[in-house]
Amino acid sequence: MAVFGQAVGLKTHIWQNNTRSAILLAGFPVLLVLILFGIQVLMMGFGLLPNSGGSLSQDLALAASMLGWTVPTALIVAGIWFVIAYFGNQVMIDAMTGARKVERRGEPELYNLLENLAISRGLRTPTLRIIESPSLNAYASGLHEGNYSVTVTRGLMQALSRDEMECVLAHELTHVINKDVRTMVIASIFAGIISVVAELVFRSLFYVRGGRGGNNKNALPLILIGLAIGVIGFGLAAVIRMTLSRTREYVADAGAVELTKNPDAMISALRKVSGQSKLRAPDELRGMFLDNTADKAGFSGLFATHPPIEKRIAALVKFGGGRDEGPTPSVTSGTAVPLT
Repeated sequence: MAVFGQAVGLKTHIWQNNTRSAILLAGFPVLLVLILFGIQVLMMGFGLLPNSGGSLSQDLALAASMLGWTVPTALIVAGIWFVIAYFGNQVMIDAMTGARKVERRGEPELYNLLENLAISRGLRTPTLRIIESPSLNAYASGLHEGNYSVTVTRGLMQALSRDEMECVLAHELTHVINKDVRTMVIASIFAGIISVVAELVFRSLFYVRGGRGGNNKNALPLILIGLAIGVIGFGLAAVIRMTLSRTREYVADAGAVELTKNPDAMISALRKVSGQSKLRAPDELRGMFLDNTADKAGFSGLFATHPPIEKRIAALVKFGGGRDEGPTPSVTSGTAVPLT
């Protein structure tokens, strides 16, 4: 595993995750101000805000001057959201994915697998959660020690053998160890809300009828400029997702092999998950998953949150010493004996 660790740069990866977390938090107010300005320009174009009655530059200057009171208000709202998101991020994630907490007595074998892996690294055992879905997927969540969770689907439990499930749990635990999980939660819950709210506002404006837009000769240019700013804002939100390096999945696969000493089981688990991982959740959360089927579409994977499973398996074979038996037959939930 030393070669595998060297190939993916484990220490560098962890340092980069800490840096990304700080950048994401610092960039939150900047992105908020940019989108807020775009919304104000757009509302001025639609006649929902007063205009200067003069040139386009004067209208833009007026919109900028409004930031003097809208930005402090927005930052207060953002601060309140930070507090809510910090203490309630897991509740939000559970609500969006349908996950529920389970105790040892509910799933003793699964819980023991996770507990043993955590003990081997001197960690507190993350809370175990299950999603009652036939999909084959898993994710880790949380912001700090004592707050981490590992969630798996019922379909994954039924389809994977004990060794394969242990590797998936080790993969998710590696995300916790390497601080990937904190970066992903910040991007999904803290920063992700900007694009969601902005999209709702921009769309709702086009359903507004009447207003005072007809009195402003600059209405059309303002609407176009507002839309352009909105596109830039959404583009930056996409950039945020792109900064969450896909290397994290290679590193987590490597960590799973290091914890379990079983690269073959990790490869086998990925083979079973491939094509069976579709799980209903917002786009902002799918980057946290073991596999994201949405990555398969568009731009040749340019905005993909995960590397292709084939490449992950190739890395496990090359650096982890694993053997690949090739694509497995389509897995049907319930066909395997779970955790045996």
